[in-house]
Formats: sequence, structure tokens, C-alpha cells
Amino acid sequence: MGDNGMLVAVKVLNLKQKGASKSFVAECEAMKNIRHRNLIKVLTVCSSIDFKGVDFKAIVYEFMQNGNLDEWLHSNEVKVGVRNFGFIKRLNVTIEVAHAIEYLHYHCQPTIVHGDLKPSNILLDHEMVAHVGDFGLARFLISSKKSSSLGIIGTIGYVAPEYGMGGKASMAGDVFSFGILLLEMITGKRPTDATFKDGLNLHQFAKLALPEHVMDIVDPSLLQELQSTDENVVDTRRDRRERKVSIKEILITFTRIGVLCSMDSANDRMEMKDVVVELCIIRDKFLGNHS
Repeated sequence: MGDNGMLVAVKVLNLKQKGASKSFVAECEAMKNIRHRNLIKVLTVCSSIDFKGVDFKAIVYEFMQNGNLDEWLHSNEVKVGVRNFGFIKRLNVTIEVAHAIEYLHYHCQPTIVHGDLKPSNILLDHEMVAHVGDFGLARFLISSKKSSSLGIIGTIGYVAPEYGMGGKASMAGDVFSFGILLLEMITGKRPTDATFKDGLNLHQFAKLALPEHVMDIVDPSLLQELQSTDENVVDTRRDRRERKVSIKEILITFTRIGVLCSMDSANDRMEMKDVVVELCIIRDKFLGNHS
């Protein structure tokens, strides 16, 4: 808790870990001049010597009351209503994360590549608004370059395939991670799930289901809610051309965005500015079903 009574979160770096000091510098530099409602706010940093004469580095953030996205997607909580994380909440979080990455890619000078986008690095405040954090692997793209020659290591399952082959850090790498995140949101499956073997991965799992079998891959915890919503959508309009869109159509479009973002080839992936537009259209259609 801070001096003014505000709850804070403190990240103390393990400086014995390889690259920890570089990670600290990267995070401080990345967060120094950026301001966005969907990026975690750094309150202060600390770099000093502790009582044993050892280097001490820490970053103080605003506290996020609802923890991280990974906990909500994969909670073992079974009490009814305690972990209500329905489709509209997941869609809103997805859009908020997309806004944050779009800001880093197109509205920061120089452009910032996050480098480690995954559910545990997305924090949720008391209103369930998403805040992207942990910029320890962030890289700056200088001038008009779309990639950085600095080395980058992300998290298994979320790392773009070109990084594993020595590829440079790029905006397309963040897009890949976002695509995997989106597919995890709709399927409830981690990219490292034990069911993915013999060459099958989360991207292929979703791609194979499109379009007809999309309902078969939806997170079971969402199915009952979505099917109930679809049944309650009654078309009372005389003009059939104005009929309300079905939940299945919405899920097909949502899943397709995840697939397009997580293509093996960086050149085949969407750009975040287009992702934001498409996701907002999906939300408008979904909410239109309730109007």
C-alpha cells in the first residue's frame, strides 16, 4: 500500500536471472512516455543497493484488483457465479488488448513491440478493464523499420514461429501472440494443451473447425450462455435483410480473426489497426442482438 493509502503491486526483479537488468531497463524505457487506459500504469521505479550491498531493482504498478486474464480463463473455481467470464466480457477484454497493442504499434514514437503478449501479462482492474503489462521484453522499432535486430525471447506457445528461426522482433510477432490469445479466449485451451500433439496446434485446431464446426471448439463454459442467447434472439422485423446475426456467425468471424492473426507467415497476418475495427464490428453485432 502506498503512502496515500492506494494499493500498489511491486515487481522485484531477480537480478541473478540472466537478462534481468536488461529487462528492467527495457520496461522502464518502454513505460516512460506512454499513456493509454489499457496499458498498466507504472507509479515509480526503484534501483538501489540493499542492506547486504546487493543490487536491488523494483517496479511499482497500480494494483489490479481482478488479477490476470490467465486466472479467469483457467480458474479451477467451481462456485457458481464467482468466476462469471462470459462472451461479452471476453470480447471486451480482447478489444481492449487490441487497442493497447495498436497504440504501441502506431501511436508511439518510436514504435514499441511488446514481445511477450500472453494472458498472465494482461491484468484486470475492478471494472474488468484490461491493462497490458510486463514490458520486460519490449523492443523499439527505429525510424521506418518494421523489425528490430535485438534478440527477443517470448513464451512457448505464444511466440511467432519466425522468432524461433532467429527472426527479428516485429509488430507481426505481437500480432501472432494476439491471435493465439484470441483463440485461447474462445476455446478455453492453452496453446500448450496436452491435446495438441502430432503436429496439431491451437491455430490448426481452430482453422479446421471453420466455418461449420466452430461451435464444437467453443469453451464449454461459454456454450450454454451463447446457445441461450441465440435462442432468445427473435426476429420480429418484416424485412428479412435486416435480420439479426446469429451467434454462430459472430463466433465464426471472431475465430477467423484469431486464425488470420496467427498465420505461420508474418506477411499473411492482419495488422492491429484492422483487428480493432473488425472486433468492434463483432461487438456491435453481438450487442445488436440484445437491442
